[in-house]
Amino acid sequence: MSDRNIIEIGILLYPAAQLATVLGLTDLFVFAQRITSERGVPDTPPLRISQWQMQSPYESPVRIQDSLPGTNTRPAVLILPPSLEEPISTSAAAPYREWLQAQHRDGTTLASVCAGAFLLGETGLLSGRTITTHWLYVEKFTERFPGVQLDVDQLIIDTDDIITAGGVMAWIDLGLRLVDRYLGATVMIDTAQMLLVDPPGRQQRYYSAFAPRLAHGDQAVLAVQHWLQETGARQVVLADLAQRASMEVRTFLRRFQKATGMTTTEYCQRLRVGRAREMLQASQLPIERIAWEVGYGDPGAFRKVFTGIVGLTPSEYRRRFSAVS
Repeated sequence: MSDRNIIEIGILLYPAAQLATVLGLTDLFVFAQRITSERGVPDTPPLRISQWQMQSPYESPVRIQDSLPGTNTRPAVLILPPSLEEPISTSAAAPYREWLQAQHRDGTTLASVCAGAFLLGETGLLSGRTITTHWLYVEKFTERFPGVQLDVDQLIIDTDDIITAGGVMAWIDLGLRLVDRYLGATVMIDTAQMLLVDPPGRQQRYYSAFAPRLAHGDQAVLAVQHWLQETGARQVVLADLAQRASMEVRTFLRRFQKATGMTTTEYCQRLRVGRAREMLQASQLPIERIAWEVGYGDPGAFRKVFTGIVGLTPSEYRRRFSAVS
């Protein structure tokens, strides 16, 4: 078979890249390739799975592991794994910037997992785009890359030439997405079933806790945030919030949204839903009672808000995440 028919998927080992992801993705692609071979799936190209690493700051990364050595291909996809340490700094990312830009110009899709988005962001290729990363990194990422839009409700955002995946374990979803892209849906589903994992379709918001902005420097707004946290935002009157901040209502609304990135209504909804999630996980209380406990007199309104934020109904969330047998 011609080298031109081979699909190469590369994984970049940058400083502090999580090796569990590198090895896990390598195994997933090897497993998908084996399924393709054993079942004789027609018209599917062989995969070349490679790992890339920079040998010195003055040289471009090279393949250090290669499932098809000697073949002449360039990566169709290059994956930037997560890091279990702090996201890569601008200075540490600098040696990779031009090489990654060149790979992208030559047609390579760049994909990141979790904190790998910070290395991807340093290329400048994300400007004006919407991407995802781990929900814990929202404030840090936004401060560092203000021209990039984040949607951390999504576990995967695929724009063909750029793919971003949310949490640390989202490498599984990314791997299956790439198997689907290059080997087809049948092989992807077979791979997911054999590995006992869900096929793509999950959303990060199923798992993410509400992490409000607290480092904005507006002490008056921060005091209101602390009060809302203490009370669970159950009894909220806008005039009372403004009074607590010693501001006129219009001024308070403007300052609150600037500091937190949300309206007071959105902020209170997320606090209430966060509390409801805890109760759904840890108790068997009726959903109507939970709605009342977190400040909703109308269970229907509670269900609508909960579903809009979490992506699952309260009943679906309880079935998936309940810790009570």
